[in-house]
Amino acid sequence: MKSIKVLMAIVLLLSSFLLQAEIKNVVTENVTISGSCALCKTGIENAAFQKNISQASWDKDTKIATITYDNRKTSIDVILKKIALAGYDNKNYLAPDDAFARLEECCKYERLGKKEVIAEKMTAEHRHGSEMASAEKTVTADTDPLKAVLDAYFSVKNALVSSDGSAASVNATNLVKAIKAVKMEELGTAQHMVWMKVMKDLDLDADRISKTKDIAQQRERFTVLSDNMYNLIKNAKPVQPVYYQHCPMANDGKGANWLSQIPTIQNPYYGAQMLSCGKTTETIK
Repeated sequence: MKSIKVLMAIVLLLSSFLLQAEIKNVVTENVTISGSCALCKTGIENAAFQKNISQASWDKDTKIATITYDNRKTSIDVILKKIALAGYDNKNYLAPDDAFARLEECCKYERLGKKEVIAEKMTAEHRHGSEMASAEKTVTADTDPLKAVLDAYFSVKNALVSSDGSAASVNATNLVKAIKAVKMEELGTAQHMVWMKVMKDLDLDADRISKTKDIAQQRERFTVLSDNMYNLIKNAKPVQPVYYQHCPMANDGKGANWLSQIPTIQNPYYGAQMLSCGKTTETIK
């Protein structure tokens, strides 16, 4: 029995080394994360895991997670935010109440820090009053973390309206750069959750558009890109109105959508052939 335990320990140790070997620019930090059972361990470690970028090992007795990550591709703050969004309080973020509520009953740990943080926040708000509210509005208006992504998307759309495959390719390259430059720690809770779902698809479709100048292929990828952009912007509350528009004839008669910064219809799927074909189905603001 003892030899079996030793063998299992060796296997676990080797597995840890192999996983860590896949992560470059390795940084390791120990962080206390709230939880109560083996199911919490799975939830925390799954939330922290991103292939070749980050991983965690959480101990339910000490409540300490050893987090290993590539510091050129992510940060401890981003990882801890994802863990909080999964329902687990940590030193940087408290889990949203709805995320905590979704945990299994065996995972409902005692939230010792919850009241303290809320009380501190209320005191600060009372102290600063309307000044804080004004500053918050300014930050929202001037530093939208998704503005560069949306602007780059509009540039791709405008190139397709002009039936300019070369410009669409260049603008899609800029969109890829904007997607990779998004700082996830600056996203709100709803934005962050949607971003994690659509980020890879946005990057994939933008990259495919950038690698061809064939306008037909670009428009085909743009249909999927637009659907994911809609899901993202719908939850982002953009500073300026965004118009969600639809052409029933595009995509071989199946219909296709796109986002526009102006209400006038300028169809990216047909360009000058049927420039005004379509209608605005929703205004996002």
